[in-house]
Order: sequence, then structure tokens, then C-alpha cells
Amino acid sequence: MPRGAAPASLRDHQQTLPVVTTPASALPTIIQGGMGVSISNWRLARTVSQLGQLGVVSGTALDQVLARRLQDGDPGGHMRRGLDAFPDRAMAERVRDTYYIAGGRAPTQSYKEVPIQAIDNPRELVELCVVANFVEVYLAREGHDGRVGINYLEKIQIPHLHSLYGAMLAGVDYVLMGAGIPLRIPGVLDRLAQHEPVTYPIVVTGARPDDDVSVRFDPAVVAIEHRAPLPRPSFLAIIASDVLAQTLYRRATGRVDGFVVEGPTAGGHNAPPRGKLQLTESGEPQYGERDRVDLDRLRAIGLPFWLAGGYGTPEGVLEARKAGAAGVQVGTAFAFCAESGMRADYRRALLQQVIEGSARVFTDPSASPTGFPFKVVQLAGTVSDPVTYDARPRICDLGFLREAYRQEDGSVGYRCPAEPVNVYASKGGDTAATVGRKCICNALIAAAGHPQVRAGRHVEPAIITGGDDLVGITRFLRPGATDYTAADVIDTLLGASHATV
Repeated sequence: MPRGAAPASLRDHQQTLPVVTTPASALPTIIQGGMGVSISNWRLARTVSQLGQLGVVSGTALDQVLARRLQDGDPGGHMRRGLDAFPDRAMAERVRDTYYIAGGRAPTQSYKEVPIQAIDNPRELVELCVVANFVEVYLAREGHDGRVGINYLEKIQIPHLHSLYGAMLAGVDYVLMGAGIPLRIPGVLDRLAQHEPVTYPIVVTGARPDDDVSVRFDPAVVAIEHRAPLPRPSFLAIIASDVLAQTLYRRATGRVDGFVVEGPTAGGHNAPPRGKLQLTESGEPQYGERDRVDLDRLRAIGLPFWLAGGYGTPEGVLEARKAGAAGVQVGTAFAFCAESGMRADYRRALLQQVIEGSARVFTDPSASPTGFPFKVVQLAGTVSDPVTYDARPRICDLGFLREAYRQEDGSVGYRCPAEPVNVYASKGGDTAATVGRKCICNALIAAAGHPQVRAGRHVEPAIITGGDDLVGITRFLRPGATDYTAADVIDTLLGASHATV
């Protein structure tokens, strides 16, 4: 029976796909992007992996995602099936007892608040994070022998250690990380594979050289009867600079196994342009020659790499392969396919806009609390709509993109430019940084169908992100169709490359 296989009675609901057997040593041609919060969910990753490519789950905010899926009644019983497979039965039961609501919460009922990630996390949050990452990877790997990866943002630093351990307990094959300089992650993977305690330094604004601000995690918190070494997943760094690739190759604390080169046309957060920020007439960041990765220098490192951002076409795959890449990472095409975790009404509305030729993506220089450009798909009723944005009360109650800063007494505080302006200013924040900021955390979870409800009536609006190639996803639609699948994406992308490369 394949790894993670469920009994026949539990497999009846699962989609039947032609399983492609791929040698473990072979590199995937297509990496499915790890997008948003639960857009790249276990269903999408599982499907892509079954089709012989690298399916990737998003590791962002999985603690919140699992808690909300359980409170929604866990349709299909998938979360509970994942919990049943977790090696520490008592820990899994504590998570289930805390969040599961049989039949689901009422539509006007707020989700139970999960503690916000902080340097000194309560044990219940550490446990939830470990379990949530395990469940997502376990479900993605269930019933087949394909490879599965998980994607993290380096700038969301606090949950790294317990998240990685949970994913590794489930046997994750690849860890992908961008949005920062993940020099220490390869060494963390080495130690976690041996169940050894680990630390991770946290960036704290205003910290002094002698301040020791780190997150610590001891895998012994998870009760495992036999602690055999875990398989150490391959590590792929997501980069936007050949200089960063060279730095990681030379200075990382452990083995780097390859790179994903992400250009500024990719969805989600983009690296800011090098040099002084200049905006186009439409108000978007302007990129130039300095922002191109030197592929000659990248090839000289000798590690495999994949190109991302505008390569989601058959011609893009061929171009990448001819440039020496192992293949491509594709996000937008998978984000809008039938297996995506995007809320169905948003996905259908945007697909219709693409078909009609009215879809638009705006690279917003001020939307994200991080200050990084963030690609926002324009859709009425989401925070891309000024009316919807202005009507939403400013609140920061998830906190994944908060900035840690040193307070006068030496302790660590947290602030977010998307929180109420007066609150941000009281923490020493510059009020100019609050202009145009959006609560990406709440909005991304809403896009996956789990919006918080406040006071029984206010429902958090969503934000949809996608790459510049959104307008071209009609290439995956069969004649007369208004929807497409992950298999359609893979078949389209690989048709020409298989025949030519």
C-alpha cells in the first residue's frame, strides 16, 4: 500500500488520477508554487504530486488554517484523519478537543482566537503549529509515492522551528523558502532530522549587539516512542538575485540543494527594485536591468535551479530548460485551477474576467505591512476595492507580518503598520508607513474561505494575489470550457517540452 494510504472506506472520496511513477533522484520539471494561505492546499499539492511533478503546500498560517477547518466541522473528516496519524496521540487530541465543532460553527459565529505567534509562545500554540504542519503534509502525501514540498516565508520567522518539525514528521520531501535570507534553515533541517533542539535568531528592530533574541524549540515536546532519524528534506532557496544565491551557497549552515529564481512578474510578494524606488505612471514599482538575475553566475554555482515568474507557458518551460534550468515554478496557473484552495466564488469570478479580457493585476507598493511590493488582483468586494478597504476597521489580530522591535525596557514588542494608526504610533512607528497598508493576514485567510466574523455581522474581506500572467490562463481552458484542472496545466506546459527537449 502506498505511503499514508487510508483504508478503502476513507479513500472513496479521493479523486482518481493516473499516478506517474518518478524516480526519487529525478528533478521535477514543474514546481507548483506554494501560494498564499491555503491556496496551495493539500488537495492541490497531492494532485500535482500524483501527476509526477512537485506539489507544494503553503506553510503560511497553518495553525490558523487547521483551527478554522476544525471549527467549520471538518467536512469529509480529512483534518481528523490527519490528526489520527500524528505520532503523539495526546497532543493531537488536545488540538481536536480545543477546536473541533461537530457540524461546524454557525455562520455568524466568530472563530475562536488562536494565540498570536510571539517569541515566547505558549505550549498550546507550539503544539498546534507542529500538528497543523504535519496534517497538511500528511494529507498531501497520502496514498501515492510522489514528492511533496512545503513553502515558507523567511520573514515570518517565529513559527519556523515547530513548523518545520511538524512537516518533517510527515515526511516532507522539499522545503522551499524565500522572502528573506534563510542562511540558518539548512542547518536547522540537519538538526531536526536528528530530533535535536534548535534555535533561530529573530530580527528585532533596534536590537543591541548583545541582545539574544531567538526562538528555541526542543523536539522532545512531541512524545515519540522510537526516535529514528527523519529523512532530511531537500532545501530550495527562493531568490531574486544571483548574489543572494552565491551568499547562501557559501555561508548557509547546511546543504542548499537548489534555487528557485523568482522574477518581479510572479504573484504575491515581490523583491523591491534595486536602487531608488521609482513608480510607473500607474503607480507600480518600476523594474529594470539591475533586477535581472545573471544566469551565467547562477549556473556557475553548479546547483539545480528553476525559473519562476512569467514561465507558465510551454514556451517558458522550453526557454528555462535551454537556459540550463531544471524546469520552472508555476504559481498563478495552479492558483486558479479547480483543485486550488481559493474560495470558489472568487475563483469563478476572476476566471470569467480573464475570459472576458477585463482581469487586472496591480503591483501595489504599499499594500503589504512588510513594505515589499505585493501583487493584488482587482476584484469588487475585496480589499482591492477602495470602498471595501475604507469600510474595514483597522485591526491586527493574527500578527504574522508584525515587526518585532526593542522597547525601552529591553523587552520585545510588536507592531504592524496595518493596525490602528494611533496604536502603531504609540509603539514608535512612523505614521507615514500606515498609508495604504492592508491586513494581508486576515485577507489571505478570507480568500481561502475562512474569513473571521466580528460582532456577528462584519465578515473580513479577502485579498487575491496573482502574477502578471493571470491574463494568459485561458491557455489551459479546453474549447468551450470555463474551468480547468491541475492536470490541464501540466499537460499544456509539458506537451511541447517533452517533444523538444
